[in-house]
Amino acid sequence: MKYCSLLLLLFGSFVACSPKTNPIQNPAAAGFNAKDSDAKAIAIADEVMQAMGGRQAWDDTRYLSWNFFNRRKLLWDKQAGVCRIEWTTRPLKVIVNLNNGTGKVSLNGIEQTHPDSLAKYLDIGKKVWINDSYWLVMPFKLKDSGVTLKFLGDSKTEAGQTADLLQMTFAGVGVTPDNKYHVWVDKKTHLVTQWAYFEKFSDEKPGIVNAWGQYKVCGKILLSTERGSRGSLEPVEVFDKCDQCD
Repeated sequence: MKYCSLLLLLFGSFVACSPKTNPIQNPAAAGFNAKDSDAKAIAIADEVMQAMGGRQAWDDTRYLSWNFFNRRKLLWDKQAGVCRIEWTTRPLKVIVNLNNGTGKVSLNGIEQTHPDSLAKYLDIGKKVWINDSYWLVMPFKLKDSGVTLKFLGDSKTEAGQTADLLQMTFAGVGVTPDNKYHVWVDKKTHLVTQWAYFEKFSDEKPGIVNAWGQYKVCGKILLSTERGSRGSLEPVEVFDKCDQCD
């Protein structure tokens, strides 16, 4: 069954019903670089998690589906660690186990069985999931393994809104560990309102800057569906059960 509703009047009741605990319960993932991260940046990351529904709600979330800018359709079983990816621009479908790299591949309507073909497309599938899921759920991953989080002070978004600016850098994780992100967090709502992507940590100018907008309640969490000029991730949905996930 699907649970998604537009964030309009519901936002007020959603926030009002969020648990107010002190400190916020949001333990870092194993390998998060707490030693070199700023205490204020960590506190802001915890506020983001709380504003997005809370750590327990995120942990309990099972199925997420979204459309990656009309290029791919993804259905992610977060708890099982399995993602189904269907390309809209080519006849390719991949179901990959993100934990062990196994899965199924269909190309041109034909199931691929040759070990080399399977390995090639399953690796592509996992890399696609890493990229596409980050565009959807990055705010939940501010204290992930390998992340160092810094507070860079007050900064205005391209829309002119003042926000807290965080910097994310990475070590020993993912397929592009040299990346750097800047993340703008609204001071009142504690929601991410903009991000900037830097291909390398040493880059002075970002390769991508996108607003994060159109937050909506999905299941027990909030998700942002718009990425400024890049476009929409809709339809974005959360499921608690999935009868056709294979």
